Amino acid sequence: MQFDPFGDPFRQLDRMAQQLVSGARTPLRMPMDVWKDEAGYHVELDLPGVDPSSVDVTTERSAITVRAERSTRAAGSREVLVAERPHGSFVRQLQIGDGLDASGVSADYRDGVLHLLVPVAPSAQPRRVQVSRSDRGDHHEAATGAEQGREAVSAS
Repeated sequence: MQFDPFGDPFRQLDRMAQQLVSGARTPLRMPMDVWKDEAGYHVELDLPGVDPSSVDVTTERSAITVRAERSTRAAGSREVLVAERPHGSFVRQLQIGDGLDASGVSADYRDGVLHLLVPVAPSAQPRRVQVSRSDRGDHHEAATGAEQGREAVSAS
């Protein structure tokens, strides 16, 4: 898995311009943790205060995109004295390799944390190959028969 922490540079410039105009602080990215176990790759993204209905997770080819919106509560005639909590649109894109199953991604949002499970593709999972046992004589006789067959073809 590869992670693009800063995303599109033009989006980053637009976000900085919004910060200057609004006076509010917006995040550059969603903090995350990633780990792997037998089920696949687990991704946890911190989204405190985000309404679960605003969380959108999409998969396309080798990318998983997470979008979320956090609105500010200071609106109307309130005079904002301090605005340090990030709000606005959050976007994070994760690039996944061919060995992962983008169609099998699952997502769960609880207590301000979005948990994604990205399973390993069945074709990339290790599998045990059954080794059959044959008597050494049978293998030797089969090889000898094949050699005799080749001699018969080359003699004709």
